[in-house]
Amino acid sequence: MSSKRIVITGGPSTGKSAIISELLKREYTCLEEISRQVILDAKKKGIDQLFLTNPLLFSELLLEGRQQQFEITNTFETPFTFYDRGIPDIVAYMDFIGATYPTEFTNACKNAVYDTVFILKPWEDIYTVDNERYESFEQALKIHDNLVNTYKNYNYTLIDVPFDTVENRCDFILKVLGM
Repeated sequence: MSSKRIVITGGPSTGKSAIISELLKREYTCLEEISRQVILDAKKKGIDQLFLTNPLLFSELLLEGRQQQFEITNTFETPFTFYDRGIPDIVAYMDFIGATYPTEFTNACKNAVYDTVFILKPWEDIYTVDNERYESFEQALKIHDNLVNTYKNYNYTLIDVPFDTVENRCDFILKVLGM
């Protein structure tokens, strides 16, 4: 049995990690966002904002980690695996800042195909910034548009998750998946 790959995506501070945490509490298989770890590892090396100082290196590290997450799912014997962001998110962010990237990025998007993609819209009521999340709400809106365009470019149909409590958002996702 192959585990279905389910992406939870959206701009910064839209509730992705909270949903992943709730799904983990409900004992679903989830792969957490790796960008915070990449950021923390860079800070240990004295680089305060790796994405801002070297977006290509940051994105290459993300791509490597997300490809590993994608591949490890082949070993799972669970009906679904939930991802906090997918590989196309990397391309969307690089396009957001207007950076160039190697074809390896677009090839990875074409080769690593997810089964279902849920997207969370920017939600001003829950929007916060912190040491790893520095984008303004206006930037979050633009990032959302880039995410939508990027996933659609790779032929995904995005499912909008409505604004609601974390528990109700998870219930919505599970209902759509027939669970």
